[in-house]
Amino acid sequence: MNLFSFDKSFYDKNVGLIAGVDESGRGPLAGPVVAAAVVLPRGLVIPDLNDSKQLSEKKRKILFEIIKEKSLFYGVEFIDSGTIDKVNILQATFLAVCYAVAKLRERPSLCLIDGNRRVPGLFCEQETVVGGDSKSASIAAASVLAKVLRDKVMLEYSELYPVYDFKKHKGYGTKEHIEFLRRYGVSPIHRLSFYPVRDYIASRPQV
Repeated sequence: MNLFSFDKSFYDKNVGLIAGVDESGRGPLAGPVVAAAVVLPRGLVIPDLNDSKQLSEKKRKILFEIIKEKSLFYGVEFIDSGTIDKVNILQATFLAVCYAVAKLRERPSLCLIDGNRRVPGLFCEQETVVGGDSKSASIAAASVLAKVLRDKVMLEYSELYPVYDFKKHKGYGTKEHIEFLRRYGVSPIHRLSFYPVRDYIASRPQV
């Protein structure tokens, strides 16, 4: 209930529509970064909603469908690895957030942004919330959407590039993933600007 009380505290101040914003995929060595923005109805309570990292995959998928059904509206944006390499991961994340919010059917009065960095170019008022995905219901909802959708994309990439087993590690720099890089070199979805990916660029041709 604390998640929903946090958002309610803003509505009690007569703030208009509130959008929670979060991202998934800043740290991986491969694949996109994904941002989601979610506007929940005032007073809505979704049982078991929490930071996506604290939920099982099964629970995330259940909540994903509930959030899509119950939210007033939501927006999602994917920024691919090529763009990440061009502009860096921080700027790519900012782009994803701006595009996700721009996709909302109505302009929110306030965006609650997970983390401690304000997003340049965002067209609405914003407030950063450190640990927001465990404090705000709308940010937690955005974290679930972003995580589930990114995982889905990585499963699709696992079919395209099966030697990397993206379905298991989702592009994160696990010991197994690093071994695959050593063995097979980089794939078209690896982030070439990320260490240790760049160390293997010249070692083998791309898959």
